[in-house]
Amino acid sequence: VYLVESGGGSVQAGDSLRLTCVASGRTLNMYSAAWFRQAPGKEREFVAVTRWSDGTTRYGDSVKGRFAITRENTKNTVYLQMNSLKPEDTAVYYCTAKRYGSLWLHETDWTGWGQGTQVTVSS
Repeated sequence: VYLVESGGGSVQAGDSLRLTCVASGRTLNMYSAAWFRQAPGKEREFVAVTRWSDGTTRYGDSVKGRFAITRENTKNTVYLQMNSLKPEDTAVYYCTAKRYGSLWLHETDWTGWGQGTQVTVSS
């Protein structure tokens, strides 16, 4: 599956952004999808995942209650709604997918990655 992210940008703390990930090459309904992020000088960090079978979601501790991952299988699209953004949310955000993936996949188990979209939050 080929993934393309968009929607990043530069915002102020407290603002919102919605990231979009469009998949091609395969229909997304059999894929779990997730968002990861990587800040400069840091390791890639899990953000959120939605399971292929029922849409169940799981979030990283740092974004719980602020971010929401959703999907529209008919559009082969996954979204990440980010609210109450903080400067520490600044990172490149990556979309990834795994056919029949579980909610607990390790980063290295995901098989498709987008090119990333930059999110910058200033205080």
